[in-house]
Amino acid sequence: MARVGPTHERIIMGRTRGWAALAVAALLATGACAKGEETPDTPAPVGTEGQQVAQSAAADGPTCTLQSFGGQAFDVKTATVGFSQSEKEANPFRIAETQSIKDEAKALGVANLRVTNAQSQFSKQISDVQQLIAQGAKLLVIAPLNSDGWEPVLKQAAAKKIPIITIDRKINAQPCTDYLTFIGSDFYEQGKRAADQMIAALGSTGEVAILLGAPGNNVTTDRTAGFKDRIAEKAPNIKITFEQTGEFTREKGQQVTEQLIQSRPGTSGIYAENDEMALGAVTALKGAGKTPGQVKIVSIDGTRAAVQGIVDGWLYSVIESNPRFGPLAFQTAQKFVAGDAIPATTIISDREYTTENAKESLGHAY
Repeated sequence: MARVGPTHERIIMGRTRGWAALAVAALLATGACAKGEETPDTPAPVGTEGQQVAQSAAADGPTCTLQSFGGQAFDVKTATVGFSQSEKEANPFRIAETQSIKDEAKALGVANLRVTNAQSQFSKQISDVQQLIAQGAKLLVIAPLNSDGWEPVLKQAAAKKIPIITIDRKINAQPCTDYLTFIGSDFYEQGKRAADQMIAALGSTGEVAILLGAPGNNVTTDRTAGFKDRIAEKAPNIKITFEQTGEFTREKGQQVTEQLIQSRPGTSGIYAENDEMALGAVTALKGAGKTPGQVKIVSIDGTRAAVQGIVDGWLYSVIESNPRFGPLAFQTAQKFVAGDAIPATTIISDREYTTENAKESLGHAY
């Protein structure tokens, strides 16, 4: 289980009565992924396989109740619930995330779920959420494209006391005032774990390139900081000699890696801040005549195509970032309207995929 670094926000798991160790019970039965030439035809997780599990922690941190938030109780099943997706659903993470929200809403009998997609345009996401508010949404679940710039939405939601649950990326605002809570991974810890894998892959020495995620959100910032801090601490002989954004896309990851091959031919490792960029890097390496494992690739996400890449020898390791937020998001909403205390942050536990477990763990990937 990942541990939060001392300079980062401690995981808080709400009520003292029995859900300090919170596990999601009803996970979607299918984890969709993008259809592509590198996507293995692997069965989706069955039952509770691959479900998100919240890490346990002390229940003495900031929490939010319906009373302190100032809202009115409502029935999640009959209320209008809005879900705002940030990115084009060409990325397996986004496909699985949206499907998880839809599947859990259906399983719970939520009658009026409205789903929007910003198509990777922040201005559209703002207008999408404003429209959901205008349509009478009583609850908003948002996967933010950016961490900043949400003031117009937060102001409108606060005026109507609409609770906002943010998933997978944080909004830079005040929990229990501007929004209700954040549910997601510890991205700084993910970066540290990726660094540990890179150190093992390279034997603590070599040149490493970083394929940065999209700018403007806490995922990229924290995954970069965690990786760099751990390398500096544990393996000072590993030199980070190249950094460029791949914008979390496969195409851009390929383009950046093609530039890397020309400018830094001695690169021995690539840290990709998501699987799509890692798979783009694999395509570039194949095009340059490299062999599997010649350049060590460590990535973050846990898509089936990336885990298959470990099996095939192209990737060294993948740190999971589980996108199946539906059960935990709706469970949090139901507890909130029932009057329970909700933690400001819920951090989920992410697995690691390695050469030792990749083949048998394909069913957990998405």
